[in-house]
Amino acid sequence: MSALPLWAYPLILLASVALSMVLTPLALHIALRHGILDHPGPAKAHAEAVPYLGGAAIALAFAVAVLVATVAHPPGQGLGQLAAIMALALMLAALGLLDDLRGTPIWLRLALEAGAGAALWAMRVSTHLAGFSHPANAVTTIAFVIIVTNAFNLLDNMDGLSAGVAAITLLGIFGVAAYHGEFLVAALAVALAGCAMGFLRHNFHPASIYMGDAGSLFLGFLIATLALKLRDAPYTRVDMAVLVAVLWVALLDTGLVAVTRALRKTSPFKGGQDHTSHRLVRLGFSVRVAVALIYAIASVMAGLGVWLSSSSPATDTIALASELGAGMAAIALLAVFARPELPAR
Repeated sequence: MSALPLWAYPLILLASVALSMVLTPLALHIALRHGILDHPGPAKAHAEAVPYLGGAAIALAFAVAVLVATVAHPPGQGLGQLAAIMALALMLAALGLLDDLRGTPIWLRLALEAGAGAALWAMRVSTHLAGFSHPANAVTTIAFVIIVTNAFNLLDNMDGLSAGVAAITLLGIFGVAAYHGEFLVAALAVALAGCAMGFLRHNFHPASIYMGDAGSLFLGFLIATLALKLRDAPYTRVDMAVLVAVLWVALLDTGLVAVTRALRKTSPFKGGQDHTSHRLVRLGFSVRVAVALIYAIASVMAGLGVWLSSSSPATDTIALASELGAGMAAIALLAVFARPELPAR
């Protein structure tokens, strides 16, 4: 895809925000009319039933944005790959919607996510880890897709959290892609960020609609794909430290849940109130403040990722070690001082 003029990106963002803001109330109306609601439960933070289908609005808004952009500015040789990626993302959104409505076994979700990761690897959208064989890169690519996709699914545990962090992460990916001349990735990232931001208008606390698994799986898979696309070009290949930085908040929350639940011998895929956001609320922060703090951390890390994309390999290596160390320290502190069983402060 040829370079877009600088003014095109804000236009794409605003158009996507507007489209999502129009479609989300429509999804809300349909959900209320047909009783498609997320009911309260022991593992859920809300006290009243909240409509689903927000994820369908996000997916539809992005699909329309991509279709219009493709007609207005065809990506050339990348059209087939773009169509395949959209088909995979919509497949996972459909799976998520089915899970929202009726429930699906976890093995089916993981199998389809693994299949989507394998399809990306077959399209040469890969982790491209140095010194790894093709089969090893296939395994790491599939693992990366599963982890990132489920990270945003797990992050959808408090009003406005997953959509907001997704938007910040995507803007970070946009910055990195634009710096390296990956104009298609930049355009897709800013368009998807706009869809998440438009939905956030109705999802921030107190939320009037949830995205459900349909939205979180859709966003998570596309974020994983766009991050991997930054590893595609041999001469401008983005270091893993950059990707870890822009994804740091989502990966941190997933790591926290995985570690603490492993210690308690419970499944990381079930709902619970032991995420980063819940632990901040247990420390005495309000829902809005807890979410805003996580937004702030995500913004700092996304900015770090953009800065690292222009740094030397030695700096990236030090940064990656620092990011992993900070993540482990944060998990340890949250696990010790903000346990769900402690009294709220």
